[in-house]
Amino acid sequence: MTGTILITGASSGIGLETAEAFLAKGWTVGLVARSAERLEAIASRHSRAVPLPADVTRAEDVEAAVVDFVSRAGRLDVVFNNAGIFTDTATLDEISLESWYQSLAANLTGMFLTARAAFAQMRRQDVQGGRIINNGSISAHAPREGATCYTTTKHAITGLTKSISLDGRPFEIACSQIDIGNARTELLEGIVKRSIDRGEPPPPTMDLRHVAEAVLYIANLPLAANVQFMTLMATKMPFIGRG
Repeated sequence: MTGTILITGASSGIGLETAEAFLAKGWTVGLVARSAERLEAIASRHSRAVPLPADVTRAEDVEAAVVDFVSRAGRLDVVFNNAGIFTDTATLDEISLESWYQSLAANLTGMFLTARAAFAQMRRQDVQGGRIINNGSISAHAPREGATCYTTTKHAITGLTKSISLDGRPFEIACSQIDIGNARTELLEGIVKRSIDRGEPPPPTMDLRHVAEAVLYIANLPLAANVQFMTLMATKMPFIGRG
């Protein structure tokens, strides 16, 4: 199966890996991120890649990106709602208000705005329907120490996912959440390096391609079937068995 997919946070990490995987399978891929230069570089390698520079925290940017993509691709089959940030770790009393507001804007408002614009398009297009895949996290279930901002926003994504699933039923719009643990992104590479430098065992990790393959699997399902929630993590990371 091939189709059209819009991916936020597409310029690096999980978003970039997923974009490359869909492009390799013949999909038309809308690339959303703030860095126009990075997106143009990706598009220069792929004829079916559509660069859409946008800030997901701005409603007008997101809506314009969806309109632009549909004008080029014809329709919107899937959205991978992936963009997000992880601010500096700190105990609750030491978290800056700036970190809190930045996290809410990128991790929650950005996902809401993207889902909202995608839902509107999927509801009115011919043929009606589509799929929204939200990037949750292991932190949507079990927090890390000092990560109140990230944990709170990722718990909220679970509520967003359930609400989209419920509201989407009359319009053939499915919604999934993929909770990812210790995929080897640039951020995690830094954590691994710091562990090694301190003489500590590095955390268990998994290759990014497994995330991309999981998103491909969900996207390729017919709209009559849905993966409501998926947990994909490095096998030995300390998730089950804590406490």
